[in-house]
Amino acid sequence: MPDNKSHTQTPAAKTKPRKSGGVVVAHQVKWHQRAAAWLVFAVIRTVSATLRYRRDDRSNFIQVATPGPAIYCVWHNRLALCLPAYWDYVKKRNQTPGMAAMVSASRDGGFLTGILECFNVQPVRGSSSRRGPQALLELTTWAERGYDLAITPDGPRGPRYIVQEGVMSLAQLTGLPIVPVSYHLNWKIQVKSWDRFQIPLPFSRCEVIYEKPIFVPRTTTDAEREQLRLQLETKLRAITRD
Repeated sequence: MPDNKSHTQTPAAKTKPRKSGGVVVAHQVKWHQRAAAWLVFAVIRTVSATLRYRRDDRSNFIQVATPGPAIYCVWHNRLALCLPAYWDYVKKRNQTPGMAAMVSASRDGGFLTGILECFNVQPVRGSSSRRGPQALLELTTWAERGYDLAITPDGPRGPRYIVQEGVMSLAQLTGLPIVPVSYHLNWKIQVKSWDRFQIPLPFSRCEVIYEKPIFVPRTTTDAEREQLRLQLETKLRAITRD
């Protein structure tokens, strides 16, 4: 399976991260972002309740007797329904304490952080361009506590449908399998953003696909990791229909 912020500042001030002792500090969530997050949370839950779901679980992982923690990987433009897809299916079948998810440390990440908190997901602030190493360590800590992890491999800025290196490093550090997840909506709105973000419309059909996991051993070489990255990208593209 994000956050946001605003205000009258110059463009340079907007993109410059604050630091404390050399450590990049994520922008805090404002009260109006939390209020908007609760509204979006309510809309997501309401619309999700009207959808006609079909789940295609090809993973041979989620349906086992006691599935362990994993890294759930979904494209950035399918964030709208990724948390219902987790709580209404995966979480009912495993015994993990919950989920932690990476969210941008920028102002725009505050809004998504608020939504994650509404879903009882632990937000970890960071991205490839800001707070990346710190976020990786925090996610590793959550994995050690037995939590599932979530990451958008092409976020937060793209390119769309290109898996970035971060998810591979996370899998190698934690030893957790990467479970590719995607879904297809027959009725939706696609925003004219870099990722063509998808907004589900009420009463549409939604096919959610959980693909077989990919493992990244701790002893994996750079060349082997690149092959696994391409394999993950291929799997995610194969289960994605626009």
